[in-house]
Amino acid sequence: MPIIYPLVGILSLSLYVITIAGVFLLIMPVALVKLIIPALRRPCNAVLDKLASGWITLNGWHQKLLTRTDIRVSGDIDQLSRNEWYMLIANHQSWVDIMILVRVLNGRIPYVKFFFKRELLWVPLLGQALWAMDFPVMRRRSKKDIARNPALANDDLERTRRACEMYQHSPVTIINFLEGTRFTPAKQRAQASDDGAPEFRHLLKPKAGGLAFTLSAMNGQLRQMLDVTLYYPHGRPTFWEYACGRVRRVDMHIQQRPITDDMVGDYPNDEAFRARFQARVNELWQEKDARLEAMAQAAADTH
Repeated sequence: MPIIYPLVGILSLSLYVITIAGVFLLIMPVALVKLIIPALRRPCNAVLDKLASGWITLNGWHQKLLTRTDIRVSGDIDQLSRNEWYMLIANHQSWVDIMILVRVLNGRIPYVKFFFKRELLWVPLLGQALWAMDFPVMRRRSKKDIARNPALANDDLERTRRACEMYQHSPVTIINFLEGTRFTPAKQRAQASDDGAPEFRHLLKPKAGGLAFTLSAMNGQLRQMLDVTLYYPHGRPTFWEYACGRVRRVDMHIQQRPITDDMVGDYPNDEAFRARFQARVNELWQEKDARLEAMAQAAADTH
């Protein structure tokens, strides 16, 4: 019955608020200890990561109970390890993406960190929790701002370096959505070539700089890349549709790839390395685009 969906959504949102408030009350005292006594930073971070993992587990439990979304995972899911340093790259279609990723991978890989927009710092509870757990903050600069002050172009790269310094002492998973924004047909058309044809059928163009700089900042500790492809057979959902239980199915494919020494270099200043790295990322994206086409065809064949 249609009336059931908004009721499920309201209940789901209520549970999100309750769990965020609960974990916030646990996180902030530990974060304050870390802030006041820097020598306790590492043990405090371990406690904070466990609290975050517990929060994800609770959210995954009520999502499974209420939304009944069928998440179909293929690929290298059984080869994952919590003792490895991972760089996770994925296509970006919806706000739901991160929820699906952490729900499936929580407990299978090290604690995840992802760059979040500076504006989220002002979201009550959530923003402060992300700050307390050392999630790196990203501030997008407009082309006009960079034109006025070229030094701003490297601001996020410096933030990346500082953030990655904190992740070198214990296994971590760093998530990077290479497209930099959620896919929409309008954004795809804006990236089309002069003949009007987009470079990819299901993706936006990948941005290689952030990935290259993260690999360099981690100084070779990231040895495995998790190449995750997300596909929604019934269309890209909104967060509200997911909370209401309207997302019937999500397909996820995981491919583990080694991060070789030739993928680490001086992206900003080495023109030859930059060209090679961008070409390699483009190849990965061509493969992902073909995989999404195959996933779409497989989903159509089951209807």
